[in-house]
Formats: sequence, C-alpha cells, structure tokens
Amino acid sequence: NPLFIGIDQEGGRVSRLPDEFTIFPPMADVAKHDSVALCYSVGEITAKELKASGINLDFAPVLDIHSNPKNPIIGDRAFGTTPAEVCKLTLPVIMGLQDNGVIACGKHFPGHGDTSTDSHKTLPKVDLPFDRLLDFEMKPFQHAVANRLESIMTAHVLYKRLDPENPASLSRIIVSEILREGMEFDGLVFSDDLEMQAILDHYTAREAAVKAIRAGSDIVLVCKRADLVREAYEGLLQAVQKGSISEKALALSLTRISKVKEKYLFKFETPQLKKAREIVGCEAHREALARILEEPVKRKSSPKKS
Repeated sequence: NPLFIGIDQEGGRVSRLPDEFTIFPPMADVAKHDSVALCYSVGEITAKELKASGINLDFAPVLDIHSNPKNPIIGDRAFGTTPAEVCKLTLPVIMGLQDNGVIACGKHFPGHGDTSTDSHKTLPKVDLPFDRLLDFEMKPFQHAVANRLESIMTAHVLYKRLDPENPASLSRIIVSEILREGMEFDGLVFSDDLEMQAILDHYTAREAAVKAIRAGSDIVLVCKRADLVREAYEGLLQAVQKGSISEKALALSLTRISKVKEKYLFKFETPQLKKAREIVGCEAHREALARILEEPVKRKSSPKKS
C-alpha cells in the first residue's frame, strides 16, 4: 500500500526544498499579477518537480484570507484580502497540482486569516459569528470543495461562537457538521501539526489525536518528535479497541484514504535521479518563475461610458 509523502511547499517563506528547485515567491506577490494562467503554472511546475522527487502530496495552497493586518502567521502566504481574490487565484493552483498528479490540500479550515496570534506558539481565538465566517472566511473553501479539491487541513484556532470549547481541528461541530455535512466535503481531512503549542498547551498528543479523529479528521499530523508520534498512535489504537472511535467512522476514513490513493498514488512512478535532474529547476520552469518575478503591469481603469 503506497504511502502519502507530503510537504509544505507553498512558496515564499514556507518552502522546504533546496534552491535547485523552482522556488516561487510568496503567493501575495504571485497574486499581484491577477493571472489565472500564472497561478496554474505555479501549481503545475510545483507538482512536476515534487512528483519527480517522489512527493505526492502538497500541503498547499493557503485558502485563508489576509483580512487582519496584525496576523503574524498568514500575511503574504495568502492570495488576497477578499474572498473573491482568494477564490479566483487559489483554484488554478489546486488544478495545476492535481492535474499533474500531486494531491492539493487547502488550509487552514475554517480560516486562519483573521487571527492576531500564531498557533505555533499559542491558541488563537476568533470571536466572529457564523454568518460572517460563512460569507467571508469559508468562501474559498466552499469554492474549492465545489471544484474537486482533494484534501483540507484544519486550523488550531478557537472559534468561540461555533464551538467555545474546542479548536477547529478538534471540533466535531466544525469538521463533521460544517465541513462534512454542511459543505458536503467527502475528501481527506488532515489535522494541522499536533505538536504546535496551540494544542500541546492544552492537550497531550494522545488526547489531541483521538479528539481530532472523533471530530471527523481522517489523518492526524505529528511532524517532528518520534515520542509524540508513538503517543498519538497508541492513543488512537486504544480508542479503537475501547470503541470510543467507532469502526464505522474508521471504515469511512479508510475508504476516503483508499479513494485518493487509487487516484494519485497507484499511478505514481518511482522517481529516477536522471529524470528528476532534467525536470527540477529546468529552463522552462525558470522562465515561468522569471515571468512571475517581473513587476505586474498596472491595469488602466477603463473609461466610463457616457
């Protein structure tokens, strides 16, 4: 059974690959061109280089809206400050990735844009009503879900008016009721990294992993510490044995995982070093990067008709 091999390769400051790869600038800079074609090429080129290197899942693009200038973690990772901008320019990146055999993952549901703290360090809290979240923060997620986005990552953010007790990543209300039932999303749901302080300040890795799966996630991420990977795994195993994670929920998750693997991983070719060298950072990809790095043309406003 092939494994998901995932990476955070957004461009800008969230790039995990060395300089030999085509590293795009922050998506806010790409978005200045207001070009669907250029955004598609970002996804396409990223996918081709990841696939050549044996990576089949990219935790990108960010679907958050940069609506709070004090936000320390999203900022230039976002494609814009309005739902319309983010919807228009994230979808071609998703298509560029998925058309070229790499699973895209929109993040961080239901929206990390209107926070003023960093969830790597503390638990951000958002005090917005459901209507505003639905009409604004969640719009890009709805748009992407309606257009075959394969996976979504949840946010370690407490949305007080949706669920006053649990951050979104551990909230059944947000993952199962709003995302799964309300938006009819049947793709993969990943938790954000359970090692972030937004989680570890309030839960053990064992508790968080069980809560995330019970909330409706399919896969939990524990990205660095082997001891916490073991702890999360043991917690999930015991929860299944005790029946606090139902066999039905487990079967649904396994079905979703299998569907995505059949679509993307069973056709995945074993990476060949010679072929990877021909694709990674090739001339055509560098030329596309150069076009993106050019100053965007200032659009003249069209004259008003009398």
